[in-house]
Amino acid sequence: MLDGGRRYDRVGDVVNTAGGRTGLGLPDSELESEVTAALVRVEDRIVESVDSADPFVAEAARHLLDAGGKRFRPLLVILTGYFGKPDPDRIADAGAVMELTHLATLYHDDVMDEAKLRRSAPSANARWGNSLAILVGDYLFAQAAELAANLGTEAVKLQAQTFARLVHGQIAETIGPRDADPIGHHLRVLAEKTGSLIATSSRLGAMVSGVEEPLLRALSEYGETIGIAFQLSDDLLDIASESTQSGKTPGTDLREGVPTLPVLYALADDDSSPDAQRLREILALGPLTDDALHAEALGLLRDSAALKRARQTVHGYADRARDALTALPDVPARTALAGLCDVVADRSS
Repeated sequence: MLDGGRRYDRVGDVVNTAGGRTGLGLPDSELESEVTAALVRVEDRIVESVDSADPFVAEAARHLLDAGGKRFRPLLVILTGYFGKPDPDRIADAGAVMELTHLATLYHDDVMDEAKLRRSAPSANARWGNSLAILVGDYLFAQAAELAANLGTEAVKLQAQTFARLVHGQIAETIGPRDADPIGHHLRVLAEKTGSLIATSSRLGAMVSGVEEPLLRALSEYGETIGIAFQLSDDLLDIASESTQSGKTPGTDLREGVPTLPVLYALADDDSSPDAQRLREILALGPLTDDALHAEALGLLRDSAALKRARQTVHGYADRARDALTALPDVPARTALAGLCDVVADRSS
């Protein structure tokens, strides 16, 4: 099935924006073939779910779907199903639930952020306005919930709990750290806004395949931790990459005043060197819309101890995710999940 106009030729294509890597450490061609076929089934299920008798609703609901994406969450659903006895139809439903929920949050996020672009295409809110973008996001949540109902009450409950965490994370991000440590606050927001959905993806695929609770807990821990690492690595790419490797123009977060981890580390740094002081001075200004200041801050940040510390943090989360896998049976899917840890760590280096 097509994703943004292309077919999954390799499972690695699901993370083809992740540092240029084209493979996920899949241990054999048979597993890669099976996972690729499962991704096709998930994609078909998503397309069926977003369809509507109303042409406008169908077009708007497919807007971000057609723009592409890594399908990272369905991939985790599929791989974790191998720790049990996966049923192709239930795995397809579970993968679609996760991707539809993710897509719905993107519609809402773009309204919150007043974003103009998403995946190099006009955002839904830029094209149709905030109200319709919110409603389309709600429609996708509803379609995800209907699919979750096919999987049983535990799946519905899990999706609802995950949605609550996503909303808590968005509220916390909107309100800001208040009296909390800005770095700790930022990491908690990432855990709720990004980590929670990836943790649920890792849990749901195994859950619908009959995996017992102790292993489900290990997979949830893996998913949340690798999810935080994945988002942090995206933030680092926004600073360190010379290209659009992260899916946006390098330095976009700086220009928009988004407080990513390297920026927070730089602001908290007590280094008295001229470069560190100058970097703190510029970053304290907030959104860097002035081209000269933006270029200066980006250059200083790329050479800073803060960026090195942020890279170490990403590697720390990737290592924690890999450690969570030790509780799982040594099957090819575990090797693939460990390979994702390497992909995430390497893309931020």
